[in-house]
Amino acid sequence: MFTIEQIKEAHSKVKTGADFPNYIQDLIILGVKGYDTNVKDGTVAYYGVNNYSVATTDKYDEIKITSAVNKERFLECLLQHQDGQTDYMTFCNQAGQCGIAKWRVDIVEMTCTYYDKSGNEIVIEKISE
Repeated sequence: MFTIEQIKEAHSKVKTGADFPNYIQDLIILGVKGYDTNVKDGTVAYYGVNNYSVATTDKYDEIKITSAVNKERFLECLLQHQDGQTDYMTFCNQAGQCGIAKWRVDIVEMTCTYYDKSGNEIVIEKISE
């Protein structure tokens, strides 16, 4: 089973969104099947087989999540981040400003789904392999 320390080591290689596909490959090797990231405080819950899970504690000062979702602006921020133009904290702040409360990465399905505060799916994207 994987540990938070192993995941942190894999995540330490990620500098921008352009590094994300390699990070996913590292998680696959560790046996991670998916994870949920909360934008508000940076906590992440990682899931594996047989209901195995581990979670992180707060990563940063709380980010306010706007109630009104701005999907178009979020997509612009997401593309900039994936292009390597922004770092992780910038992206998290932009996500909160656009009304994104969390995202779920499903490594089995190779999707990343972004949700608002009410749990509504805002964007579902396919992860490049």
